[in-house]
Amino acid sequence: MVVVIVVVVVVVVVVVVVEVVEIVVVVVVVVVVVVVVVVVVVVVVVVIVVVAVAIVPVVVVVVVVLVVVVVVVVAVVLVAVVVVVVEHWMWYGR
Repeated sequence: MVVVIVVVVVVVVVVVVVEVVEIVVVVVVVVVVVVVVVVVVVVVVVVIVVVAVAIVPVVVVVVVVLVVVVVVVVAVVLVAVVVVVVEHWMWYGR
């Protein structure tokens, strides 16, 4: 009876530790994603303001905005891929 109780306690502790580690990894990934998105948005706003203040031709502004949009889209896609890979690794192993 004591052996059964010890085994059950050990299994419960291991499961709880694994779940906590998974939650921590997910939280870290989410925080990284949020930080990347915030940094990209700040960079976009700064670039647009700098370009607007410089009073450059409209074509230059359009090109800069398009480049920034492409960079933002690529960054979001890369972050999404990282999140998917991390989730897959956590659930299914390597």
